[in-house]
Amino acid sequence: MFKTLDDIGSGKRVLVRLDLNSPVEDGMVRDNRRFARHARTVRELVDAGHRVVVMAHQGRPGRDSFVSLDQHAELLAEYVETPVAFVDDVYGDSAIAAVRSLDAGEVLMLENVRMCDDELPEKPPEQHAESEFVRSLAPEFDCYVDDAYSAAHRAHASLVGFPLVLPAYAGRVMQSEYEANTSIANREFDGPVTMVLGGAKATDVIDVMSALDEAVDHYLLGGIVGELFLRAAGYDVGYDVGGTELYDHQWADNEERIRELLAERGDRIHLPFDLAYERDGERAEVPVEDVEKDQPLLDVGSLTVGRYGGVIEDSAAVFVKGALGVFEDERFADGTVGILESIASSDCFSVVGGGDTSRAIELYGLNEEYFSHVSIAGGAYVRALTGQSLPAVEVLCESAMEYESVSE
Repeated sequence: MFKTLDDIGSGKRVLVRLDLNSPVEDGMVRDNRRFARHARTVRELVDAGHRVVVMAHQGRPGRDSFVSLDQHAELLAEYVETPVAFVDDVYGDSAIAAVRSLDAGEVLMLENVRMCDDELPEKPPEQHAESEFVRSLAPEFDCYVDDAYSAAHRAHASLVGFPLVLPAYAGRVMQSEYEANTSIANREFDGPVTMVLGGAKATDVIDVMSALDEAVDHYLLGGIVGELFLRAAGYDVGYDVGGTELYDHQWADNEERIRELLAERGDRIHLPFDLAYERDGERAEVPVEDVEKDQPLLDVGSLTVGRYGGVIEDSAAVFVKGALGVFEDERFADGTVGILESIASSDCFSVVGGGDTSRAIELYGLNEEYFSHVSIAGGAYVRALTGQSLPAVEVLCESAMEYESVSE
């Protein structure tokens, strides 16, 4: 297991990796829950008297979202409630000079690490540890803290290189996300375990179902994957109409696996009873047996929400991956929001994962405190559910075995 902030002494030079990747509109970085979450780790490091240097990424080269982190420094400072200086350099002379000028309790943010050529190539940690980026920056620090769980599935230099050359620790986001997202495989619950599965990426959902098998008692399906399973069950849904390109290629890729899952676990797979669509600008609903799909279906219906809610009420644990409808349109948010409200009102252990689904909580004013954990991870959450390795977590564990605690 990895070490955490509890294992670090005080007064260290700490390099901390956050994931502050955010939506960008007209060049302006939008505030989001990542800043508030990561601020806890930074605040704790500041309070312990460390010199704190933050690494983070934003976008990818060639995209409009690939911008400097100067705005991120300002946003993070608001949540940490202490100034966050910024230097437009990653590991060159300007960055090194700024790092060396820090006093105890001060925070510095380096420029977007993806502006460094060594960062993005997916390589083994050993190769990243030998990069100019890591070899130039690591000697300026006593230890490394990784709080970027949502990027933990990436084998990038800032995530996997530094733990091989510095004592490495998990920040509070990394720690809480890992514990919550692996609980479906690692914990025992006194009652049924339910998964709510939706969204647009059917292959991800099918991978989760295949990997978890006996760990889940009920699968409640909606979204694209719900339609595809309904199609396999003989209903007139689950194919592209009106110019959509969401169904047919995923059906071709997954038909055999969908039919196998229905045959093997049909008693545990719950399919929508009704679906919603747009009629004359308003929401309309239709039972699945009466559907003649000639336009997009945009949400599960109210009967489905009610019956799924009954399953959730009797569950000891509920895990959510993906939205059940196009919740960005308030007319078609009933499925996603209704299920989240059912979870919030129950006393089950609950984990809501995937960027879109967790965004619905914020968009519709639900209180995060009513859920056991709301994940800010997407790809890493899926990999955790499917039991796949997370490179950044693996190297934290390796570092824990390799290095003694830096506490004195």
